[in-house]
Amino acid sequence: MTTVDPAPPPPMRLRELVFGAACAAAVRAAVRLGVADALDDTPMTVDDLATAVKTQPHTLRRLLRALSCQGVFAENPDGTFEHTEMSRLLREDDPHSLRYIALWCTEPWTWNVWPRLDEAVRSGRGVFEDVYGQEFFTHLNESAPESAHVFNRAMTTSSEQSARDVALLLDLDDASSVADIGGGQGHVLASLLEKHPHLHGTLLDLPGVVENADPRLRRDGSLAGRVDIVARDCREGVPVRADVYIIKNVLEWDDDSTRRVLAGVRAAARPGARVVVIENLVDDTPSMRFTTAMDLLLLLNVGGAKHTRQSMVDRLTDAGLVIDGISPVNAYLHAFECTVPG
Repeated sequence: MTTVDPAPPPPMRLRELVFGAACAAAVRAAVRLGVADALDDTPMTVDDLATAVKTQPHTLRRLLRALSCQGVFAENPDGTFEHTEMSRLLREDDPHSLRYIALWCTEPWTWNVWPRLDEAVRSGRGVFEDVYGQEFFTHLNESAPESAHVFNRAMTTSSEQSARDVALLLDLDDASSVADIGGGQGHVLASLLEKHPHLHGTLLDLPGVVENADPRLRRDGSLAGRVDIVARDCREGVPVRADVYIIKNVLEWDDDSTRRVLAGVRAAARPGARVVVIENLVDDTPSMRFTTAMDLLLLLNVGGAKHTRQSMVDRLTDAGLVIDGISPVNAYLHAFECTVPG
């Protein structure tokens, strides 16, 4: 039976950290093999699991042992394995599934850029283009379609799971229109429109993104009559006038892109309009281990950064917005409520 040491001494903890790639690779392997999907509510032997996922029993046991000591799956005294709260999140059908997030964070390109983190820290810029000869999103969409698919599924998962929290947080009773800038497939916007039947919405994002918008927002969808879809790079201007602008997980590119997005919203918005910026923070949150890791990955792939509370305040203030309040959306997101001055 696999046991977990809850508090390893510093030398062992450091050894665990430098072998972190093994843990990430083990999670990825379990997802790609479909282990979590094959294991249901009844504990299974390794032989039965191996038959179900078409692997060798002895190597599958090694994988499960490595994951069980991390709390992903659990080994019973009789040698069978069962689900834990974490391993269930790797199932395709779990309502809170992190399957595609796990795949996205371990995509093949990540293994090639992580070893060059020292170069990125030294230069202050991303290394992705040096490695692949293309800008990050260009490479994904033109040269790595499978990785682009995983990215889109991961972003959809993240948006769907946070959309309800955003809708619960925001009071839009006094607004008549809301625009989701860089809003992806529009899950946040759809949740807001469902909660507030009087609202009209606008979704703005790249053409290849909005063509796959949430079915509720597309032609013949339940919300189609209350939505405009604008295919545009939000860094190139925001031709939308609304009472409330939502900018969620967009202001984490390079500083120039962040300035351009905020300038576009500032130019389009009428005095008194609300601007709600929603971001992960790398300080004072329960999710710092995750967000600081994502911060470094953003540096590597696009030269971007997750924000501290103060860095976000500085950028919003520099854009000419008045910050009215900052509040948590959930354990890993914060909302900066702003007003466009007269």
